[in-house]
Amino acid sequence: MSTHKIDPDKVLDFETIGEIVREGRKLALSDTARKKIERCREYLDKKLKNIREPIYGINTGFGSLHNTTIAEKDLEKLQENLIRSHACGTGPEVPREIVKLMLLLKIRSLSYGYSGVQTETVEALIALFNNDVLPVVYEQGSLGASGDLAPLAHLCLPLIGEGEVNYEGQKVPAASALKKIKLRPLKFRSKEALALLNGTQFMGAYAVWCVMQAQQLLISANKIAALSLDAYDGRIDPFDVLIHSVRAHIGQLFVAQEIRDHLEGSAIIN
Repeated sequence: MSTHKIDPDKVLDFETIGEIVREGRKLALSDTARKKIERCREYLDKKLKNIREPIYGINTGFGSLHNTTIAEKDLEKLQENLIRSHACGTGPEVPREIVKLMLLLKIRSLSYGYSGVQTETVEALIALFNNDVLPVVYEQGSLGASGDLAPLAHLCLPLIGEGEVNYEGQKVPAASALKKIKLRPLKFRSKEALALLNGTQFMGAYAVWCVMQAQQLLISANKIAALSLDAYDGRIDPFDVLIHSVRAHIGQLFVAQEIRDHLEGSAIIN
């Protein structure tokens, strides 16, 4: 089974995502991603050590509590509490294939090295993905204003050994699944939970899935159209490239070409 290296300098397109999902590829951080993540974390640690002024979401409360200063000894607890407090989604469970895409997109987002997380946090998300330990996420609860807060809280709650996951065909406590894959619950450092919750990987995963399904639908529709044309003794002339190049619509040209390709060599249509 091949491994896909997460590289922030390379485009992650629909084709690559499709290959990762269909072929069950494992993920790993590229050296570039690892260096960027580590450099950003080092910068944040240095900044916290050298200044005393408040930095939102790191040593302050959130939202209306932004003027509340958090003591240094409570910075890690603040991050854990942020994840716990937002893991309050409702409704049906998000399908597992969407959850897996959420993990992929979150890992990709953090790989750019702008979020201030530890490398260990990204590696833990990769471990969930590679071992098919899929957090239980609920469909309702996201506004998408500052991010998909509730769904992403559920996605990342298992990192600290809490919440539930789907693993080996069963819904189980996250702590037991982590134990089976030999992954220790994390201790979040300053800013990490904020970085994990801020993002649009919930709606992004649904968008990617819809596009992938639409692409598959288009492929099937073109094959069905070509087969039907052949079966009903139709004509190939209306799909000639000269006709469709007049309008120059990319999609129209593509479909016409697909139908011609499918019918190439047909004794009936020709």
